[in-house]
Amino acid sequence: MPAARFATSGETAWWGAGLDRPRAPQVDRCLLAGQTVAAAPGYLIRSADGRDLAAYRALRRSAFVVEQGLFAGSDADDLDDDPRTVVLVAATADGTILGGVRLAPATDPDLGWWTGSRLVVDPARRTHGLGPALVRAACAHAEAGGVLRFEATVQAAHEPMFARLGWNRLGDCVIGATPHVRMRWPIDRIRRLAHATKAALGPALAVLNRHPMALGGSGFRGDDGAPVPGTDLIAACDAIVPAMVERDPEWAGWCAVLVNLNDLAAMGAAPVGLLDAVGAPTDSLLTRILRGLAEAARAWDVPVLGGHTQLGVSAALSVTALGRTARPIPGGGGRAGHELRVTADLGGRWRPGYQGRQWDSTTSRSGAELRALGGFVAATAPAAAKDVSMAGLAGTAGMLAEASGVGAEVEVARVPRPVGAGTADWLTCFPGFAMLTADHPGARIADPGPATSAVCGTLTATPGVVLRWPDGAVTDAVPGTVTGLGES
Repeated sequence: MPAARFATSGETAWWGAGLDRPRAPQVDRCLLAGQTVAAAPGYLIRSADGRDLAAYRALRRSAFVVEQGLFAGSDADDLDDDPRTVVLVAATADGTILGGVRLAPATDPDLGWWTGSRLVVDPARRTHGLGPALVRAACAHAEAGGVLRFEATVQAAHEPMFARLGWNRLGDCVIGATPHVRMRWPIDRIRRLAHATKAALGPALAVLNRHPMALGGSGFRGDDGAPVPGTDLIAACDAIVPAMVERDPEWAGWCAVLVNLNDLAAMGAAPVGLLDAVGAPTDSLLTRILRGLAEAARAWDVPVLGGHTQLGVSAALSVTALGRTARPIPGGGGRAGHELRVTADLGGRWRPGYQGRQWDSTTSRSGAELRALGGFVAATAPAAAKDVSMAGLAGTAGMLAEASGVGAEVEVARVPRPVGAGTADWLTCFPGFAMLTADHPGARIADPGPATSAVCGTLTATPGVVLRWPDGAVTDAVPGTVTGLGES
């Protein structure tokens, strides 16, 4: 589907990622972006209501039909009738509309690919910075709304300005006998998450890499769990962020078990026991942490074998899990040409207080269902597997690819996701239970139980992670490596 055109009414409009700080003495304020931009005073940028829309469309017709002759009779199109379309307008205190811009999803269902179009400014305000302010507001609105791909078709005369601001040229086209250029704004939400959660691992852990079995040893370097030398044991260890322990102690206790058992499951290991280390400033907080941990251990039917407990200290929680398998599944066993598959539990909801970041699919499951999910990788025996971690699905795909010495291409439309989760959130959240596996095309998989399983991409020879869209376009998600740990 081609990008919707972003025609301008003679305004030298531009789009940018950052927004300026307030500048005395006068600024205009963008409520949607939550920031301020230097421009002519006397207007506010907001979402349009019914009366605003009529005034905005009148400005459009005057500019694109009457003044520029880009359209005959009317510039209205299907996007004007799409209830998902968002129009931002610049309005004075008395409600006069000075300009506006339109944003809309490019697909149905919405996959996080949006287009910007129909930027228009009242002719009397074209030299007052209103066009740039509208476009900046549109960028802020799109990114805040979870857009991963944002494009516009601009008049060719404005291409140099867009290029200077970081836009990427996609190609030429002609609209209304006027040369235009298709352009894309590079959105780096996935890259930023992967960098924030995983980029420090390689440099920080290098000091430990002085033993043949360090960091998992050959074939399991940086894996979800570590094979214990000379045994069939797999050990995994995870800590919970102290702020989460203090804010939601029962959930922290539950998650401490969940993330460790997911690590074992990703390696095909059956859990045999847990060890916990808990610190708390008060008896009350300690009790709540242990309550959540105990409920999770009971749900998965895994004993807490021992550990360490300390009162009168800052909140802290970590759990070590032990499991057994005669054939551990590596995270780095993938090869170029292997299919990338996601198996995720789509049940549940966003955890209260963690909207868009943590999906709770496990607390509503029975013990039998949780154990069935945990056995999926072992029963499937793929070439490679990793559980989706805090780097999100796309970042975890990059970790699996990096460990395998390859890259990954994720097909956005093929990733199964819950009805209540947007694409960008689902690709970057902690999903409760989700496994990424890689194997040769057509490889057999086990019954996923209550989860949904689908091929969602391919391992490639090019490092990094890219997203492939329904129109065949490819956008960067994570350039290069994720952890810096290298091939396993």
